[in-house]
Amino acid sequence: MSAQGGTIVEKPLSTPERLYNQAWLRKIFILVVLASIWEIYGRTLDNDLLFPTFTATLAAFFRGVADGTLPLRAWGSVKILLVGYGIGIVLATLLTGLAIASRIGTDFLETMTSMLNPLPAIALLPLALIWFGLGNGSLVFVLVHSVTWAIALNTHSGFLSVSRTLTMVGRNYGLSGAGLIRKILIPAAFPSILTGLKVGWAFAWRTLIAAELVFGVSSGSGGLGWFIFENKNMLDIPNVFAGLLTVILIGLVVENLIFQTIERHTIRRWGMQA
Repeated sequence: MSAQGGTIVEKPLSTPERLYNQAWLRKIFILVVLASIWEIYGRTLDNDLLFPTFTATLAAFFRGVADGTLPLRAWGSVKILLVGYGIGIVLATLLTGLAIASRIGTDFLETMTSMLNPLPAIALLPLALIWFGLGNGSLVFVLVHSVTWAIALNTHSGFLSVSRTLTMVGRNYGLSGAGLIRKILIPAAFPSILTGLKVGWAFAWRTLIAAELVFGVSSGSGGLGWFIFENKNMLDIPNVFAGLLTVILIGLVVENLIFQTIERHTIRRWGMQA
């Protein structure tokens, strides 16, 4: 390649450099290292009641998958999570829309998030049991609380960070109300909205597992939290770790498959992130 009479030679990347540039390979390498440390520590301790090896955990995990126990428990948890997460998103959307539309709405959202966002969702579980009884209603209630405020707070902050110039350009094109929000504010604030969705998901997943540890069996056969609690009582610690591994795997799939796909097709495509 010539430039101003000179020659620029691009050195081809070596195979190790090309492999290192693949994010998925780097993450797999990190997981392999962590699994190796887990296995070495488990073998050194040599006590499955305290800390089973990674291979023992994998064996328990595959047994649970083969007999259908882990998929059934995981689906039971995910179903409830989707209901609570969906309701929380709708409620957060309504609150944020009200905040954008009026000053009293902004004051209401700021006051509610200041009061309720620091309140751990699991702390509301005793009240949920009184109000909704031993069932899915109580789980959904605490999930909605854990999701709503994180998403509303991040979405509102994202809207407030949109430049006035961009808003004025939208108004000059005749946009107002819902049209302005849909075509200008949401795309511009989408990084903050996506962050809120991620935070809300993480809060909801942790809250659900914690709640199921307490009374998950009441909602049918119980979810992953109750599976972990049952096996702890039976001192089947490899199964406890298999349940925890399932929780981790679901979290990895949601983060690296669902959210990263959304991010790749929106934020990165729009040039809002390198």
